[in-house]
Amino acid sequence: MDISIKERIEVDFWTNSEDEGPQSNAIENILEKMAEARIFLEKLKAYRSFFEKAESVLELGGGQCWASCLVKHMYPHIHVTATDIAPDAIASIGKWERIYECKVDKTEACRSYDTPFADQSFDLIFAYSAAHHFVRHRSTLLELHRILRAGGRALYLHEPSCNAMMHSLARARVNRNRPEVPEDVLVSSKIEQLARMAKLEPATFNSPTLTNRLAGPMIYYYALRRAPVLQRILPVTADFVFSRAT
Repeated sequence: MDISIKERIEVDFWTNSEDEGPQSNAIENILEKMAEARIFLEKLKAYRSFFEKAESVLELGGGQCWASCLVKHMYPHIHVTATDIAPDAIASIGKWERIYECKVDKTEACRSYDTPFADQSFDLIFAYSAAHHFVRHRSTLLELHRILRAGGRALYLHEPSCNAMMHSLARARVNRNRPEVPEDVLVSSKIEQLARMAKLEPATFNSPTLTNRLAGPMIYYYALRRAPVLQRILPVTADFVFSRAT
């Protein structure tokens, strides 16, 4: 699919969705995001040292940016900037600021690979379950290198990932489950290769969490946890950590 078409689908979704449009206060949407927040809290604990040391944090592909609000609530000293490609997604951030009793410092509507920020602006950048929507991974990783400070890190958290041989099957499955917005599955080896080309040092951590899983996926991810060798063969959620040395 043409990149511009895919981006337009993403933008239009946030404008037209009955549950997630800018004027919606649908309880279904609030409950869904609260359930996702349980997983994000696990990630904040796992990478606590990164957040505790950061002075300036950027979220990429934040949607309604509830995750940025949770970061600001937990770490009020951090300057938090929330972004998404869709202005109508960011327009809902006020709801989450009220829920989490915080005020995010800055919001911007921008693409992951084309941000308005100055060089070396952030200590920490994160995307929660969003990078598989990014349409230009190489350009995004180059942008991360540009806007990260020396010694900074970028995190792709809770991403669907797989090896190259499983990619076609894995991508077909996720798009059957949510056909309204095209999604991808990150091929770990490809992302790591592109990161090194962008002068970022990558590390991938498989993370088959059982939190917020339905019965079928719960059994699948339980099997992955019990038999780690399967994580190298079958699709699994993963965290990607990119470090900028200089």
